[in-house]
Amino acid sequence: MSLEATVARLSTELAALRAEADIRRLIARYAYLCDTPLPVPRAQWRERVEMIVDLFTADATWEGVGSFYDNQFGKSRGKDAIRAHFTAFFEPKENELVLNCHYITSEHIEVRGDEAEGSWVHFQPWIFADGRSLLRSSRLFNAFKRVDGVWKMSRYRTENVFIADLPEGWASSIPEKSVLFAPGEAAA
Repeated sequence: MSLEATVARLSTELAALRAEADIRRLIARYAYLCDTPLPVPRAQWRERVEMIVDLFTADATWEGVGSFYDNQFGKSRGKDAIRAHFTAFFEPKENELVLNCHYITSEHIEVRGDEAEGSWVHFQPWIFADGRSLLRSSRLFNAFKRVDGVWKMSRYRTENVFIADLPEGWASSIPEKSVLFAPGEAAA
Protein backbone atom coordinates (compact mmCIF):
# COMPACT_ATOMS: atom_id res chain seq x y z
CA MET A 1 0.00 0.00 0.00
CA SER A 2 1.36 3.41 -0.93
CA LEU A 3 2.01 6.11 1.65
CA GLU A 4 -0.82 8.21 0.16
CA ALA A 5 -3.26 5.29 0.37
CA THR A 6 -2.20 4.56 3.96
CA VAL A 7 -2.65 8.22 4.96
CA ALA A 8 -6.07 8.33 3.28
CA ARG A 9 -7.19 5.13 5.04
CA LEU A 10 -5.94 6.37 8.41
CA SER A 11 -7.60 9.76 7.87
CA THR A 12 -10.94 8.05 7.15
CA GLU A 13 -10.60 5.85 10.23
CA LEU A 14 -9.63 8.83 12.40
CA ALA A 15 -12.64 10.82 11.15
CA ALA A 16 -14.97 7.91 12.04
CA LEU A 17 -13.42 7.59 15.52
CA ARG A 18 -13.79 11.33 16.11
CA ALA A 19 -17.41 11.19 14.95
CA GLU A 20 -18.12 8.30 17.32
CA ALA A 21 -16.55 10.24 20.20
CA ASP A 22 -18.60 13.35 19.34
CA ILE A 23 -21.79 11.29 19.16
CA ARG A 24 -20.97 9.58 22.46
CA ARG A 25 -20.52 13.01 24.08
CA LEU A 26 -23.77 14.23 22.48
CA ILE A 27 -25.86 11.38 23.87
CA ALA A 28 -24.16 11.77 27.26
CA ARG A 29 -24.91 15.51 27.23
CA TYR A 30 -28.55 14.78 26.41
CA ALA A 31 -28.80 12.33 29.32
CA TYR A 32 -27.01 14.78 31.62
CA LEU A 33 -29.44 17.56 30.74
CA CYS A 34 -32.40 15.24 31.38
CA ASP A 35 -31.16 14.28 34.87
CA THR A 36 -32.88 15.66 37.97
CA PRO A 37 -31.67 17.53 39.88
CA LEU A 38 -30.06 19.27 36.89
CA PRO A 39 -26.27 19.39 37.37
CA VAL A 40 -25.91 22.64 35.35
CA PRO A 41 -25.18 25.59 37.64
CA ARG A 42 -28.00 28.12 38.01
CA ALA A 43 -29.96 26.84 34.98
CA GLN A 44 -33.73 27.02 35.30
CA TRP A 45 -36.13 24.59 33.65
CA ARG A 46 -36.70 26.75 30.55
CA GLU A 47 -32.94 27.03 29.99
CA ARG A 48 -32.69 23.25 30.36
CA VAL A 49 -35.30 22.79 27.64
CA GLU A 50 -33.39 25.13 25.29
CA MET A 51 -30.10 23.32 25.96
CA ILE A 52 -31.80 20.02 25.10
CA VAL A 53 -33.47 21.41 21.95
CA ASP A 54 -30.09 22.74 20.79
CA LEU A 55 -28.83 19.13 20.57
CA PHE A 56 -31.27 18.40 17.71
CA THR A 57 -31.35 19.23 13.99
CA ALA A 58 -34.08 21.59 12.78
CA ASP A 59 -36.07 18.68 11.28
CA ALA A 60 -35.41 16.16 14.05
CA THR A 61 -37.96 13.77 15.52
CA TRP A 62 -38.29 12.63 19.14
CA GLU A 63 -40.56 9.64 19.57
CA GLY A 64 -41.66 6.91 21.88
CA VAL A 65 -42.45 3.70 20.02
CA GLY A 66 -44.01 0.38 20.90
CA SER A 67 -47.19 -0.56 22.70
CA PHE A 68 -46.32 1.36 25.87
CA TYR A 69 -44.37 4.42 24.69
CA ASP A 70 -46.59 5.23 21.67
CA ASN A 71 -49.35 6.32 24.04
CA GLN A 72 -47.09 7.88 26.67
CA PHE A 73 -44.73 9.93 24.51
CA GLY A 74 -46.00 9.99 20.93
CA LYS A 75 -43.94 11.70 18.22
CA SER A 76 -42.60 15.25 18.07
CA ARG A 77 -41.23 16.54 14.75
CA GLY A 78 -39.10 19.69 14.51
CA LYS A 79 -37.55 21.86 17.20
CA ASP A 80 -40.80 23.61 18.15
CA ALA A 81 -42.54 20.28 18.79
CA ILE A 82 -39.52 18.91 20.66
CA ARG A 83 -39.45 22.09 22.75
CA ALA A 84 -43.15 21.64 23.57
CA HIS A 85 -42.51 17.99 24.54
CA PHE A 86 -39.74 18.90 26.98
CA THR A 87 -41.60 21.96 28.27
CA ALA A 88 -44.50 19.69 29.26
CA PHE A 89 -42.05 17.33 30.93
CA PHE A 90 -39.93 19.85 32.86
CA GLU A 91 -42.35 22.68 33.70
CA PRO A 92 -43.10 22.70 37.45
CA LYS A 93 -45.82 20.30 38.57
CA GLU A 94 -47.51 19.48 41.84
CA ASN A 95 -45.99 15.99 42.06
CA GLU A 96 -42.54 17.05 40.92
CA LEU A 97 -39.87 14.64 39.73
CA VAL A 98 -37.14 15.01 42.37
CA LEU A 99 -34.66 12.43 41.06
CA ASN A 100 -34.00 11.02 37.62
CA CYS A 101 -30.59 9.73 36.58
CA HIS A 102 -29.69 8.13 33.24
CA TYR A 103 -27.34 5.14 33.09
CA ILE A 104 -26.41 4.34 29.50
CA THR A 105 -24.98 1.04 28.28
CA SER A 106 -24.81 -1.42 25.34
CA GLU A 107 -23.58 1.19 22.89
CA HIS A 108 -23.32 0.63 19.15
CA ILE A 109 -22.50 3.52 16.77
CA GLU A 110 -22.17 3.35 12.98
CA VAL A 111 -20.85 6.40 11.13
CA ARG A 112 -21.41 6.91 7.40
CA GLY A 113 -19.84 10.21 6.43
CA ASP A 114 -21.92 13.08 7.84
CA GLU A 115 -24.66 10.75 9.11
CA ALA A 116 -24.70 8.09 11.79
CA GLU A 117 -26.97 5.81 13.79
CA GLY A 118 -26.54 4.59 17.32
CA SER A 119 -28.29 2.31 19.75
CA TRP A 120 -28.11 2.10 23.51
CA VAL A 121 -29.95 0.64 26.49
CA HIS A 122 -30.52 2.90 29.44
CA PHE A 123 -31.85 2.64 32.97
CA GLN A 124 -33.41 5.47 34.93
CA PRO A 125 -34.56 5.52 38.54
CA TRP A 126 -37.36 8.06 38.97
CA ILE A 127 -38.44 9.44 42.35
CA PHE A 128 -41.39 11.80 42.70
CA ALA A 129 -42.12 14.30 45.48
CA ASP A 130 -44.95 12.10 46.79
CA GLY A 131 -42.46 9.25 47.42
CA ARG A 132 -43.54 7.11 44.47
CA SER A 133 -40.54 5.58 42.68
CA LEU A 134 -39.94 3.50 39.61
CA LEU A 135 -37.14 2.09 37.51
CA ARG A 136 -37.35 2.44 33.73
CA SER A 137 -35.33 0.71 31.08
CA SER A 138 -35.49 1.68 27.42
CA ARG A 139 -33.80 0.89 24.15
CA LEU A 140 -32.69 3.88 22.10
CA PHE A 141 -32.23 3.93 18.32
CA ASN A 142 -31.03 7.38 17.32
CA ALA A 143 -29.85 9.04 14.13
CA PHE A 144 -27.32 11.86 13.87
CA LYS A 145 -26.24 14.41 11.27
CA ARG A 146 -23.24 16.67 11.14
CA VAL A 147 -24.53 20.24 10.77
CA ASP A 148 -21.91 22.95 10.13
CA GLY A 149 -19.27 20.61 11.52
CA VAL A 150 -21.23 19.78 14.71
CA TRP A 151 -23.02 16.47 15.35
CA LYS A 152 -26.72 16.82 16.20
CA MET A 153 -29.49 14.30 16.80
CA SER A 154 -31.85 13.98 13.86
CA ARG A 155 -33.93 11.19 15.41
CA TYR A 156 -34.39 10.14 19.02
CA ARG A 157 -36.43 6.96 19.26
CA THR A 158 -37.08 5.20 22.55
CA GLU A 159 -38.83 1.90 23.23
CA ASN A 160 -39.83 0.59 26.64
CA VAL A 161 -38.00 -2.51 27.90
CA PHE A 162 -39.62 -2.47 31.34
CA ILE A 163 -40.96 -0.24 34.09
CA ALA A 164 -40.78 -1.51 37.65
CA ASP A 165 -42.25 0.08 40.75
CA LEU A 166 -39.66 0.58 43.47
CA PRO A 167 -40.53 0.41 47.16
CA GLU A 168 -40.97 3.72 48.96
CA GLY A 169 -37.79 4.74 50.76
CA TRP A 170 -35.47 2.57 48.65
CA ALA A 171 -33.14 5.57 48.22
CA SER A 172 -31.93 7.03 51.50
CA SER A 173 -30.26 10.19 50.24
CA ILE A 174 -31.75 12.37 47.54
CA PRO A 175 -30.10 15.74 46.87
CA GLU A 176 -32.34 18.79 46.56
CA LYS A 177 -29.95 20.31 44.04
CA SER A 178 -26.70 19.45 42.36
CA VAL A 179 -23.56 21.08 43.70
CA LEU A 180 -21.25 19.29 41.29
CA PHE A 181 -19.84 22.58 40.02
CA ALA A 182 -18.64 25.38 42.27
CA PRO A 183 -20.00 28.90 41.68
CA GLY A 184 -18.37 30.37 38.58
CA GLU A 185 -17.57 26.97 37.06
CA ALA A 186 -19.23 25.96 33.84
CA ALA A 187 -20.70 22.53 33.22
CA ALA A 188 -18.70 20.51 30.74
